Amino acid sequence: MEAMRKNDFSQGSIAKNILSLAIPLTVAQLTVVLYNVVDRAFIGHIDAVGRDAFTGIGLVMPITYIINAFANLCGTGGAPLCAIARGRGDDKKAARIMGVSFTFLLLLGAALTALFYLFHEPFLYLVGGSPETVFHAKQYLLIYLAGIIPVMIGLGMNPFINAQGFGKTGMMTTLLGAVINLILDPLFIFVLHMGVRGAALATVIAQACSAVWALAFLTGKKAILRLDRSSLGLDAKILKRICGLGLTGFTFSVTNSVVQALGNAQLQAYGAAAGMGDLYVAAMTAIVSVREIIFQPIRGLTQGAQPVIGYNYGAGQYSRVRKSIQFLTAACLTYNLVIWLLVLAFPHIFILLFNEDPALLEVGVKTMRIYYAAYVMMSFQMIGQNTFVALGRARMAVFFSLLRKAALVVPMMLLLPRLWGLGAYGVFASEPVSDAVGGIACYTTMMLTVWREMKQPDVPPGANQEEPVEA
Repeated sequence: MEAMRKNDFSQGSIAKNILSLAIPLTVAQLTVVLYNVVDRAFIGHIDAVGRDAFTGIGLVMPITYIINAFANLCGTGGAPLCAIARGRGDDKKAARIMGVSFTFLLLLGAALTALFYLFHEPFLYLVGGSPETVFHAKQYLLIYLAGIIPVMIGLGMNPFINAQGFGKTGMMTTLLGAVINLILDPLFIFVLHMGVRGAALATVIAQACSAVWALAFLTGKKAILRLDRSSLGLDAKILKRICGLGLTGFTFSVTNSVVQALGNAQLQAYGAAAGMGDLYVAAMTAIVSVREIIFQPIRGLTQGAQPVIGYNYGAGQYSRVRKSIQFLTAACLTYNLVIWLLVLAFPHIFILLFNEDPALLEVGVKTMRIYYAAYVMMSFQMIGQNTFVALGRARMAVFFSLLRKAALVVPMMLLLPRLWGLGAYGVFASEPVSDAVGGIACYTTMMLTVWREMKQPDVPPGANQEEPVEA
């Protein structure tokens, strides 16, 4: 019984509970990002073809976002439900939720692998590719697709490790793969002269190692919730709840894919007349790559808080839910303010990480300052959205995810290039609009609903509680 009650988030310091998950989770997520970002950095410095190859990898990014979306559907959908079930003392139900998520993840991975193998080339041209850049994109993608299921296992099952309170183990899942990728990338690309193909092969091998590590833990004796045959299979009722809650993470990644694809296509269209289409796509690839890196601590903090918020909500400790939101707000704003100022002050340093082409540097500095103009406001979006997820409020979380990207960024990408002669620069200007409007709307709504609800008295320990119903 003592082992089953391990990692009780209703006790101890709120900040300590959140950071104990958030810090290793941040490291883990940074390493996931590094799988792709390190590839781009090495590829961007290949002699003679660096910029075209780097731009080609930018075309692959919408596909990686889609893969991440389906992994998030299972992981961010099932893990908060696990946390709530654990808070109620129902570890058997929590294990079943994890098993259903894993089964569904494998089926989705197989379907995505087949789909992208069949239709990858027309997709690459659709998202803004040119013959020169598609050539490099295909070299990378056809090998990368072999690692779809391993990367989905690593991304989709790590939230279940963290939901049990094993943040350091979750960190090791991806840290192992990142180290292997970092070693193999220069070996395959430059020493063995495999170029873009070498980067893809290194990533696939690294992802496979991460997946093996995650499964070894979840099927082993140290896990509180074990992945075994009795928990596997599909359950319509559980799957419906997983998909409902997982729609937030899914929507976030899918809309990122749509925005990246539309952005690349718009940049090609408005840059074509001056022969700068590929250059603008390269600049966007660098800017988004930087965002992927600097965004992870915020993602780690907010997702690290999810099990703590969900557990305390399930246990009826509403005062601790409020304290969690307060800590999350202060931590996220402090970090994002510092990062925001650094990016605006020194954009050239970040561009040089990926390519040293003078033309790319000139365009990249201008567009980066536009793109990040309101980045600090994105903190409010992440705090509010992840609070809704932690409490099982799927509809609210999905709404604000769609508001920020689908309802704000997409129309702005189509409209702003036509106004005031902005052209391609209008594509980059759509992002700060969504950061400001989406962030304020999401956080305000969370304070007017969840915060007010959490002012009710705490439930005494041991008291029976009803299953949470989505508001």
